[in-house]
Amino acid sequence: MQIGCDPKSDSTRLLTGGAPIPTVLDLLRSGGTPALEDLVHPGVGGVLCVEAGGPTPGIGCAGRGIITAFETLSQLDAYGVYRPDVVLYDVLGDVVCGGFAMPLRGEYSDVVFVVTSGEMMSMYAASNIAGAVARFQDRGYARFGGLILNRRNVAREREQVERLAGELGTSILADLPRSPAVQEAESMDRTVMDALPASPMADAYRALAARMLEVCGHE
Repeated sequence: MQIGCDPKSDSTRLLTGGAPIPTVLDLLRSGGTPALEDLVHPGVGGVLCVEAGGPTPGIGCAGRGIITAFETLSQLDAYGVYRPDVVLYDVLGDVVCGGFAMPLRGEYSDVVFVVTSGEMMSMYAASNIAGAVARFQDRGYARFGGLILNRRNVAREREQVERLAGELGTSILADLPRSPAVQEAESMDRTVMDALPASPMADAYRALAARMLEVCGHE
């Protein structure tokens, strides 16, 4: 199950062939209590897709929207009904309020992985998230699992991210190359794994998935 926690609601787009799915907040705003099947949509490879959504632009709090979406999924017992093997929460890089920190809580997540490039603002955001995880550690929140280097081909990129990992007391879990396969698959409204399964980029994603499961303690 993949749950998009960005107000842009684009986390699962390639898993659904480019078609946007109704967000939890949009359905709640339309009135009444939505059914679970209105919120959870099957995507490529059997991945269950959910988008939390966000407030009307210029009105309301995006963090509060995430809290509402999570509460709704819990009330409808989404995890008990679908019993997913793995749940991925795709959270934007700036943990700016308690709403955006909600997916880090222990009742939802076990491990937090941070995707970063060697660009300064990306590493700054990564450091902020790692700091938030450290502050919440004594409150039953998820543990920090490491950095995922998503290359932008900036100068001394690996060196920069290795230095950041050292400062955070963690390691680089995987080093993903910058590949045109990503844009090629996106142009087809498909994931790399679906559109180009034999590509080196797909192999890199497989290795990343295996490493993440290893860190999480799953076979």
